[in-house]
Amino acid sequence: MQAHIAAKDDDMWYIITDGPIKIMKANTAIAITDGAPHRIEKPREEWTIEDKRKSNLDNVATDILYRTLDKITFRKIKMCKTIKEIWEKLIQLCEGNEQMKKNKISVAIHKFNNIKMKTGESMDEFDERANSIINGLNALKKVYSNKEIALKVVRGLPKE
Repeated sequence: MQAHIAAKDDDMWYIITDGPIKIMKANTAIAITDGAPHRIEKPREEWTIEDKRKSNLDNVATDILYRTLDKITFRKIKMCKTIKEIWEKLIQLCEGNEQMKKNKISVAIHKFNNIKMKTGESMDEFDERANSIINGLNALKKVYSNKEIALKVVRGLPKE
């Protein structure tokens, strides 16, 4: 059973990264010369239950993703026709191109370098804000050592 579930997960990831699965069959009308049969698209009337499941994976994955998106993001991807197109659009929206990534890193580094505890801010609030900046940097593959982080946070505390 576990291997069957893993196969479904592999199929799902395949359609996200490579596009919908085409249901194929060996073409017996063409002679096999190199050991591998020539493949053609399988007519729908010949589809097995497994073929139908694989063919529908794009719709299943799209439905799952639609249910997780907020209204603003949904409006940005609703014109995409396949889960692969949706995935690529989401990557573009969330990560951006290389220049956008560099800009995000620059902004996050600037925030990290200039972090100061605000007047009236509790230690918990300051810690949460600092961790948010550090986690953002980590997500952008800009990692600081624990020593650098500790020094930066201590310097950001008020003198009193």
